[in-house]
Amino acid sequence: MKTYIAQRLFVAGLTLFGMSVVIFALLRLAPGDIVDVLFSAAGYVDPSERQLILEELGLDEPVWKQYVTWIAQIFTGDLGKSYRYDLPAWEIIKPLIPVTVELAILATIVSVLLGVPAGVMSAVRQDTGFDYALRVVSLAGLSMPSFWLGMVIILTLVAWLGWIPPLTYVSPRENFWLHSVQFLLPALAVGYRSSALIMRITRSAMLEVLREDYIRTAWAKGQAGRAVVWRHALKNAILPVVTVIGIEFAFLIGGLVVTETVFNLPGVARFLVEAILWRDYPIVQNLVMIIAIVVIFTNLIVDLLYGVLDPRVRYGG
Repeated sequence: MKTYIAQRLFVAGLTLFGMSVVIFALLRLAPGDIVDVLFSAAGYVDPSERQLILEELGLDEPVWKQYVTWIAQIFTGDLGKSYRYDLPAWEIIKPLIPVTVELAILATIVSVLLGVPAGVMSAVRQDTGFDYALRVVSLAGLSMPSFWLGMVIILTLVAWLGWIPPLTYVSPRENFWLHSVQFLLPALAVGYRSSALIMRITRSAMLEVLREDYIRTAWAKGQAGRAVVWRHALKNAILPVVTVIGIEFAFLIGGLVVTETVFNLPGVARFLVEAILWRDYPIVQNLVMIIAIVVIFTNLIVDLLYGVLDPRVRYGG
């Protein structure tokens, strides 16, 4: 196990290094920088003033030197300074992370609570009216964008209850009830879409397991239906479901741009788009690296869970 973890961490390090090079290169390949954005907004360009700003921000340095400086800052815990706000990048990024992580966790919980039981029941009642109804619901979830569903939820609340969720972020310390409602609505919208995918995967995995000989033997011995389905069948069908859950959670960390915009939540994904538009390199580079770290370590945790959920899975070392 230790050898396997060490190997995975080594691969993760190489992956993050490759990601850092790609992120850094792509940002520099995009036309313009923050100086161009600032002068474009001002309506004129003074070459001498532009050069002064380039020197102040360090953008006049060779590209390779800018990359080395950024990597050195990461290892020293200094993420640099935002070009736009003239503040340490970590001070700007730090309050964004809990918002996105909380929303991603809530959406994942909703998706699991809806998707796994629905997938199991759909498989057990294969080709019945109930199965067809659940499949239609899941296809609807896959077809509807979560941000659109979020807008429908808001409009429904306004039309039926005459109430609208808070338009600005409410801290749980300020008002826990409003904070919960503010996050529950987007979590339901995003979680419904993810639950549709989880339901389809759960159903497929369960159908394969339910045809196995040991399941038929359990039925033949007269074991209770719930024990056969939930204790034996689901336990052996859970690995692909866990994989999808992990992938969905990692995706949500960086894929909630429109949802955070619709519900006006100050999260990572929404702020990342703004930083890209401003060519705020320190913010963009570090945010994308944080997202990459979450994705890589989520996959590592999922792989380690395989050995816990299925004793047949063994790791070398």
